Amino acid sequence: MPSLGRLAGGSAARLSVSADGRYIDAGGEQLWVDVLHAALAHGLTPRSWTDYLHLTVGGTLSNAGISGQAYRHGPQISNVLELDVITGAGEMVTCSKEKEADLFHAVLGGLGQFGVITRARIPLVPAPARARWVRLLYTNAAALTEDQERLIDVEIGAGAVSGLMDYVEGSVLADQGLAGSWRSSFFSEEDAARVAALAKEANGVLYCLEGALYYGGAAGSDSDVDERVEVLLRELQHARGFAFVQDVSYVGFLDRVSDGELKLRATGLWNVPHPWLNLFLPRSRILDFAAGVFHGILRHGNTGAMGPVLVYPMNRNRWDGEASAVFPEEEEVFYTVGILRSSTPASSDGGQLLRRLEEQNEEIMRFCEEAGIGCVQYLPYYAGQDGWEKKHFGPSRWARFVERKRKYDPKAILSRGQRIFNAPLP
Repeated sequence: MPSLGRLAGGSAARLSVSADGRYIDAGGEQLWVDVLHAALAHGLTPRSWTDYLHLTVGGTLSNAGISGQAYRHGPQISNVLELDVITGAGEMVTCSKEKEADLFHAVLGGLGQFGVITRARIPLVPAPARARWVRLLYTNAAALTEDQERLIDVEIGAGAVSGLMDYVEGSVLADQGLAGSWRSSFFSEEDAARVAALAKEANGVLYCLEGALYYGGAAGSDSDVDERVEVLLRELQHARGFAFVQDVSYVGFLDRVSDGELKLRATGLWNVPHPWLNLFLPRSRILDFAAGVFHGILRHGNTGAMGPVLVYPMNRNRWDGEASAVFPEEEEVFYTVGILRSSTPASSDGGQLLRRLEEQNEEIMRFCEEAGIGCVQYLPYYAGQDGWEKKHFGPSRWARFVERKRKYDPKAILSRGQRIFNAPLP
């Protein structure tokens, strides 16, 4: 239980590492980038991350917290030892899987509906020093997804490339993506011309498998990293001649998005509307989605908006079904798709681009419904309770969510904004 002194203390007091216990206690308001540096001072690191580190601990744990490490370690909500929570009923509770377990699971992925996270205890492991950062280009979704699934299959004897990458993601590169900062930041102008020619052969759409291999530092030797990269380049089905590799620091890799943030802030393009759409899709329908959305809706309804389009798989058994987060449970592997485009400032075009992007997101959701693709929104938004109940949670999960709401926030004081609940509760 945090004392009033701890709650009122400065940032340093809200980040406490136990090198012997291999964990860090972090205030819910702390940024993950500061958690990283505090742990690294002891040669340690958390295992699971988001791609952007300048987010709060309490914020990501109230959703899920996903990135390319999730296939192996699960989302951030699967990497928590203990929480301090102020519930909607006004109680201050320390909870874990062993103590007040129902509250612990309710809060993780609970969208802030049950309590405010004031402290999280995060497990730590020995930290690597560097990352071998790899990007491989593909001309079709089938080859990309097959390779991604080979990489995340961590069962013993699963294959030559199984588990070789510590981080596995992927992206879709259409015309506007090829012209963006991704190109200039990772390969030369000469390479860019070759990539543009390859994209033309592939009807304007390429796929990129992005991965990283950690090595050195407290995590151990770097003696086999070159061999691991050679195996990957030999075994994977990428377009030959289109493999790009950089060697960067571990911190530089994890905090890579902040470089892009600084550039966008300098040009006034950071604080603009972000009509993002994040989906979890069953493995069996990812190619149907790719054909209908990547090669259909996005390709032919090109808005000119910039921003990454991510696509990568995760293993369901790394997610805790007791937590409040919703994810597909029918298949052992599911995909996350992040369509992370940005609009222009509303004043510059009267909000027309924003409206077009929002309409396109709605078109994508209609396509999934009409095609029978059972998708779940991550970081969702619905206009009212009916959407949350029927489209997001489904009957069994909704019943549990309501039961927990009645228990931990009976007056619905934490309900504002997301339109999940109205007072009085159902």
